[in-house]
Amino acid sequence: GENITAGAGDNMNDMHDELKKHDETIAARMKPVRNKVLVMSGKGGVGKSTVSVNLAAAMAAAGKKTGLLDIDLHGPNVARMLGIAGMRLGSDGEDIVPYEVSERLSVCSMALLGADPSTAIIWRGPRKTSAIREMLGGVKWGTLDYLFLDSPPGTGDEALTAAQSIPGLTGAVLVTTPQEVALDDARRSAAFARSLAVKIIGVVENMSGFVCPGCGLETPIFSSGGGEKLAAELGAAFLGRLPLDPRAVLMADEGRTIFEMESGKMREAAVKIAEKFAEVCP
Repeated sequence: GENITAGAGDNMNDMHDELKKHDETIAARMKPVRNKVLVMSGKGGVGKSTVSVNLAAAMAAAGKKTGLLDIDLHGPNVARMLGIAGMRLGSDGEDIVPYEVSERLSVCSMALLGADPSTAIIWRGPRKTSAIREMLGGVKWGTLDYLFLDSPPGTGDEALTAAQSIPGLTGAVLVTTPQEVALDDARRSAAFARSLAVKIIGVVENMSGFVCPGCGLETPIFSSGGGEKLAAELGAAFLGRLPLDPRAVLMADEGRTIFEMESGKMREAAVKIAEKFAEVCP
């Protein structure tokens, strides 16, 4: 009995030491990253990845060294939205090297690890936690001005792991659509952030109006103003509204960002959101 107990104790100590060592590795990786920003939403389909990708692209275009980590393990869309689907992460012999989209924008995603995109990832919590911690500690991010983490909707393992594993997390950007149902879910995400002492940096209201491709008329099919109201409730910055433009949907499928649009209300809105974000999170 004593031998079994002693053996179990040794195993627990080994696990504790291993976790502590990994925490130290993550802390070392994150130390040269000035702003670590979690992009969250209360529900799916509100355009969280759209906001993550376009904020990252905007900061990189502004001359900032930027990283984008896709921690949505079950539905990683970042690679396709940046036009790098099918590409692979590299290695320098010791560490994983993120994929360089440009001189100032690097990306890490499960979609860049060679997994079959048509195959579902069926993982329980501990395995998801381990994968995210590996991407935080095992990827050679280097010195960054911003690291955006595109999380899956809700308050599950992925967002929890990121919030608990990253020392000095700058805060979160909350993405919602204007209708009350989406706002209720966003409030739950905000409560989750508060419980973990994660600051809400700002709120983005997506799909605030449909822009007619023919006449340019904007119609608030999902209502409007809810995101601004939520930001006021939370004492957070309202970063702005993104209208719904069919051209932007096609561009995302083609791997192009909103900023590659020649003109239009959506491009103007995205520019304003990026400028406001840079003000509140310099």
